[in-house]
Amino acid sequence: MNETTYSKLEFNKIKELLLGFTVSPAGRQLADRLQPSPKLRQVDAWLRETEEAARLLASGASVPLSAMEGIDAFLVLLGKGRIYNETELEQLSVWLTSVAQMKKYMAAKRQIAPTIASYADSMYDCPELREELQRCIRYGLITDQASPDLAFIRRHIYASEDRIQRKLEQSLHKYRTSLQETVISKRRDRFVIAVKRELRKQVPGTVWDESSSGQTLFVEPIDVAELQAELQQWKAEEERERTAVLARLSELAEAYSGELHRNVEAMASFDFILARAKLSRSYDGIRIGLSDRPVIRLEGARHPLLGGEGVPLNVELGYSWKQLIITGPNTGGKTVTLKTIGLFVLMVQSGLLVPAAEGSEIGTFDHVIADVGDGQSLEQSLSTFSSHITVLKEMLDRASPRALLLLDELAAGTDPAEGIALSIALLEKLLQRGALTVATTHFNEIKTYASRTPGCQNGKMAFDPITLKPLYRLEMGEAGESHAFAIARRYGLPEEVMQRAEQLLVRKNGRDAEPETGLKDPEGNAAYSVTQPDTAEKAAAEAAAVPEKTKKRPLEKGDAVWIYPLRRQGIVYRAADERGTVIVQVQGQKLSFNQKRLKLYIERSELYPDAEYDLDIVFESKQNRKLRKQMSRKHVEGVCIETPKEDLFE
Repeated sequence: MNETTYSKLEFNKIKELLLGFTVSPAGRQLADRLQPSPKLRQVDAWLRETEEAARLLASGASVPLSAMEGIDAFLVLLGKGRIYNETELEQLSVWLTSVAQMKKYMAAKRQIAPTIASYADSMYDCPELREELQRCIRYGLITDQASPDLAFIRRHIYASEDRIQRKLEQSLHKYRTSLQETVISKRRDRFVIAVKRELRKQVPGTVWDESSSGQTLFVEPIDVAELQAELQQWKAEEERERTAVLARLSELAEAYSGELHRNVEAMASFDFILARAKLSRSYDGIRIGLSDRPVIRLEGARHPLLGGEGVPLNVELGYSWKQLIITGPNTGGKTVTLKTIGLFVLMVQSGLLVPAAEGSEIGTFDHVIADVGDGQSLEQSLSTFSSHITVLKEMLDRASPRALLLLDELAAGTDPAEGIALSIALLEKLLQRGALTVATTHFNEIKTYASRTPGCQNGKMAFDPITLKPLYRLEMGEAGESHAFAIARRYGLPEEVMQRAEQLLVRKNGRDAEPETGLKDPEGNAAYSVTQPDTAEKAAAEAAAVPEKTKKRPLEKGDAVWIYPLRRQGIVYRAADERGTVIVQVQGQKLSFNQKRLKLYIERSELYPDAEYDLDIVFESKQNRKLRKQMSRKHVEGVCIETPKEDLFE
């Protein structure tokens, strides 16, 4: 697994969302280092943690996670002889309180989340340290109770300040005519009065500052100089004692270094686990089955980044087949299907719940390699083939039963004939090595390879032939078509162009027929033309089983026909009229085609040997047949049978 695959499958976007759910730097660091694990026991443990955390969040209680502000920096300096300040020690006190709250919370939630609740047992809230910090520091300041000496010193400071205050009040009265204003203020930690500059000599003392205009001088009157000196001595004593208290608290914190580091690890783990649970709940993820075999079964899987717009995906791989070839029109959802499969594997192996239905199951893989891209930019187009080859080389190097390989647009970027041959050779080798492979393609030869190769399965992205719109639903067991001709007609390409294109396609298919096996699809197109030694006998047997095409004759009601525009079968509902228009039933819909666009596939007599067979069973709904029977016996008031108007493909 590598960063390129993570980016192509959008796993990096999932990690970005995960980082946004963390609340602490340490938890974010764990989330940032998350990598899918190929180890079954590790993945199982991660999934159990995430599931339990999701249950905690679903219970409605608020988990007392700590943001651990300043704790990382605190622990980095722990043991280096640093004397921490009041703010740092108070942050430690607050954090130890949150540790105590987390221990209490997890003890109460042991029944809901037994595994992660047990992680709190390793935490120690250091009650002696916590209580001493709370006693000595409050609101970012050392309290008077921190030490007897500090309390003694501060009493003298309060007394000195009180004496200075009274003395200065006397000075305000004494020098009132020389003052700018009658207030006492502080400059450079000295008590002063505001004196007019021109009357400075009237107030003996020391100037400690002046106003911005220079018109006012802040003077310490000589009357309080001695008291001020005494106050400064007491303040120096206070600073020495403050340092002694902080040093003692810092030393006490260092004594709990091991416990503090373990608490950070545990709290970061809780943050990381709960972030996984929050992310999983954001898209309604569940814990799906974890298999010890390299298999994938997804039921109702929705791409987590598409929200409510994602169409549920049902797919399986690794049980009855190792390779899945997905076909269908452009913008039909093939690439999203590839990304969903790969992303789900990466998410499960990262301990994340996924948005799927019960019955889903995923094994663990040593390698997930994706060759997925939008191919829209010119620069990307110019280097498409070379970039494909680089990824294919890596896939071959890593191919094993524990490898999941995702290839978007096989045979793209080079000559189609050579690209198809190379793609089939690659698929054969990957199948031989047992790697799980999902690939998308437009080429019939690769679809035919999938249909004729044991261990390989076709799948198609559903497409509405009526509206010519993709349904974004994967249907297993049948190859899809590009529907290029039908879409071109619907969007108004001239009919002479379309008929010429169909002629060229038929001629090309005739030239490309495989002489060794003679395998053809119902249109007469060449089937998979690379005859494999180990499948030659099987291919020959299947060729012999293909019914010979019937001679050309007018189409009749009940005939099975091949519809060139839709590239699928239908049943004739009404024979050609004077304009050559034939009505054909396709998947319950009655569509009109010119007879030139149809080819007899199986005669009615082969489909329904009984000449008396009632074809209304095929074309009419049960309700309409019942009404028609009633109306044949007698008049039924107010009842009519409506037949939907045919959708013309003229």
